[in-house]
Amino acid sequence: MTQAPRRKRDSAATKEALLQAASELFTERGFSATTVRDVAARAGANQALLFRYFGSKQELFAAVLTRNSEQVIAELSAEELPRQLLINLLDSAEPNGEHPLVAMLRSWSDERAAEMLRGELGARYTERLSELSDAEDAQLRADLVLAWVFGIGMVRSVLGKSPLADADPEVIVRYVTRAASVLLERTDLSDDR
Repeated sequence: MTQAPRRKRDSAATKEALLQAASELFTERGFSATTVRDVAARAGANQALLFRYFGSKQELFAAVLTRNSEQVIAELSAEELPRQLLINLLDSAEPNGEHPLVAMLRSWSDERAAEMLRGELGARYTERLSELSDAEDAQLRADLVLAWVFGIGMVRSVLGKSPLADADPEVIVRYVTRAASVLLERTDLSDDR
């Protein structure tokens, strides 16, 4: 009896399928309600491969956030970034789902999520936002905008505090992007700021 030829293993394709499935499920269900079993099933991969490539659900989540953030940073100009970050944090199109950034804010007590905001993920956003200002303290200004945006996400999506939780997302985006543009504006040499 002849066996069917074994399919060639493609670890890069499997990792990508796992990342894509995880991104979809974290968005649809949030971090807590997503299981590694569901991610593996959606990706058409063995659950053991998920652990082999990523080590844990938390590290898979970190990889999804890193990949998604790198895509956002690569695809958007620095000017568009504050608006898109806000939209991602305020987006509630899925009634039971949440954007992975909101899931990260909900997971703030998790050491890996906190580490990502303090480190690699926060640094990428800060670096990109600081391109909008030529001030000596451009990185501080960028951090202030980033802290404000993530704080808005926390108060609205995690704490559910009104009136912010009930406000129209477009109104919030309009107010915040206007204020962020002032903070990150290019300095005028004749200005005494």
